[in-house]
Amino acid sequence: MGETELKNGESSFAPLAITDKDFHRLVNFIQQHYGIDLSKKQQLISGRLSYTIKSKGYDSFGPFIDHLLQKQDPADVELVLNKLTTNYTFFMREQEHFNFFRNTILPDIVQRHQKDKSLSIWSAGCASGEEPYTISMYIKEFLGPEAGKWDTRVLATDISQQALTKAQTGTYNLPDTIPPIWKSKFFIPSGAEGQFQVAPVIRDNVIFRTFNLMDPIRFRLKFDVIFCRNVMIYFNQQTKDELVARFCEATEPGGYLLIGHSETMGRNPGYRYLAPATFQKR
Repeated sequence: MGETELKNGESSFAPLAITDKDFHRLVNFIQQHYGIDLSKKQQLISGRLSYTIKSKGYDSFGPFIDHLLQKQDPADVELVLNKLTTNYTFFMREQEHFNFFRNTILPDIVQRHQKDKSLSIWSAGCASGEEPYTISMYIKEFLGPEAGKWDTRVLATDISQQALTKAQTGTYNLPDTIPPIWKSKFFIPSGAEGQFQVAPVIRDNVIFRTFNLMDPIRFRLKFDVIFCRNVMIYFNQQTKDELVARFCEATEPGGYLLIGHSETMGRNPGYRYLAPATFQKR
């Protein structure tokens, strides 16, 4: 996630004015249902949504917000969320995390699960999929010939169906940060010039699901590791604290939580600090 430039002529489109009343109605709706704090983003909302609102036949924010709040149509809600937040990510993002994952976390959780040979890892807010695929590549590389004996499927969730559709396709322009040997082992050249598709051995190891992080976490298993990186930048402190508490409940004792390096976590007695943006459940 992060901000990006407007597209398709939107940057040259004169933004519509949004009244304080309509601004607060929209902010409260997004905050209540999706946790995203837009209380200081009035100009951003006007700039990002004006083109879309006009293209849908509305000439002001009021009627569109009336429609959004009354119908709560998933397609309209997702359109708004996609405009106001950006599913920005890339392979090997925040490399220090993956070094710690390879050198410390994986040896620990693999040792703990020698009997059941099952790892439980969640990429929460996976955007377009690079993070869970990266996690899966590290797992396969670590386990080597033994990988086939393990259930290492990674759960990857996001609120945006648009992002998940791209993630499930698994086709990307690969950055130079990916080791050449991984390009040959874990990717297949696609039809488009310069693009590669994630190989089935990695793609089939990731389970994509739509999930709103404001909802109760009721997955079948508790997690050995939760990655939730560069997602909480959109939340206020209370929402962050409540989400971290839910993560803690959903984490195995001794399990791990990794957040973005630009993010901070409030006091939570359930986790202890291990390394920058890396925590372990007590």
